[in-house]
Amino acid sequence: MIAIIDYDAGNLKSVEKALVSLGQECVITRKRKEILQADRLILPGVGAFGDAMRKLHQYDLVEPIQSFVKTGKPFLGICLGLQLMFESSEETPGVDGLNLLPGRILRIPDAPGLKIPHIGWNSLTKTNPDSRLLKDIKEGAYVYFVHSYYLKAQNEADVCASTFYSTTIHAAVEHENVFACQFHPEKSGTVGLQILTNFTQLD
Repeated sequence: MIAIIDYDAGNLKSVEKALVSLGQECVITRKRKEILQADRLILPGVGAFGDAMRKLHQYDLVEPIQSFVKTGKPFLGICLGLQLMFESSEETPGVDGLNLLPGRILRIPDAPGLKIPHIGWNSLTKTNPDSRLLKDIKEGAYVYFVHSYYLKAQNEADVCASTFYSTTIHAAVEHENVFACQFHPEKSGTVGLQILTNFTQLD
């Protein structure tokens, strides 16, 4: 069973639909028991960092997420979900993230000819050839992004893929049982479905 965290941050149904298409059993939930009993946990989301953290606290989801990660079972953050996993964001100064991994979320720098938010397809540069999340994903594969802020991970070893949009963006991370994508695998065609398949097959 894959649990998908429900904290009013959108994008839940598209993630669920993609997983169901892969034959996975899913539950969209904010119940602590269902979260901790799940085999895998996904934190999706679109929206603002501060609002999302406020909702996670409002629904008493911070402790269950952190407790799930400590079990060693696979955890995946998607888009805003990736950003919430880290320490803080320039989008909402003074608000702590989930602190699952060290790093900060920064605003994408303005650059001539580039629009922010970054919306569209960008290619991935794989930075970890042994990545389990990106198994069978070709170098330069295109995935779909929608974001104005990006991850700068503290530990380069946690980064398994990057992309470039005005600056180098840490596009995917993995550290032990913790995985995340800044892009939307559920909206990234066959490449995204392969990434989700890889997640469902993790030990």
